Amino acid sequence: MLLRPFLPAALALLACLSAAPLRAAPSLEALQEALNSTSRTGLEVVLEAGPGLDPDEVRRRRLLLREQFPDAHWSVRPGPRLKDGRSTTYITVEGSTRAGEQSFHFQAEQQLVLGASGHRFNSQELLRESTVLRSGEHALPVSLLIPDAVLTGERYDLDVVFDQPLDGAVVAGALQPVTPGELLRLESPDLQLEALGGGGLFKRVQAPYQPGWQAWSVLLVHPDGIVVASKQVRVVATPSELSF
Repeated sequence: MLLRPFLPAALALLACLSAAPLRAAPSLEALQEALNSTSRTGLEVVLEAGPGLDPDEVRRRRLLLREQFPDAHWSVRPGPRLKDGRSTTYITVEGSTRAGEQSFHFQAEQQLVLGASGHRFNSQELLRESTVLRSGEHALPVSLLIPDAVLTGERYDLDVVFDQPLDGAVVAGALQPVTPGELLRLESPDLQLEALGGGGLFKRVQAPYQPGWQAWSVLLVHPDGIVVASKQVRVVATPSELSF
């Protein structure tokens, strides 16, 4: 996928279309068609290597995601313009699968700035990214109250909250950082569950002292199902960079 998806550990953890040609590229419609195509050459029509964008990695990650979620479907839509005038793009992927008696639903979303040259997209800049995997026939409502961006060295809150009263249910959870290598390999860390005394996970953490990204993995276990999520937090040097 054109995302850097995080395939959660809870899942062992993150066909050809018609021969009709893709729309003229670069366009978001063509990108969406290429992502959803099973053609081995579909992505070559709209992507070429450039800053932040490796078409081979896109193909590899799309294949890995489809192995876990055979019905995975990508949606590409325009996002708001940034303060500097650049256009942004939202890319969402959803998929489902079953493991024994359990059903699972996966959703990931990124906000990107895509660059293009000629007829292909040739660069991407990540602005936001999150993934959620839920089990059960009815999605367990949970809110990820994690900021998109923080200042270097800043202490900030990570809150993951059940949206409905627990009504006496016994729940457990875990939250810990994810390394860049784990993200690149589509892996998740070994999350150690602890009993939760409240309606979610509440943790105060510190950002690194250098700009970049800090990623977090979350696991919540409830009698009605599990939720596995990841969120990337952008770490910036100046307050003006906190918003786009």
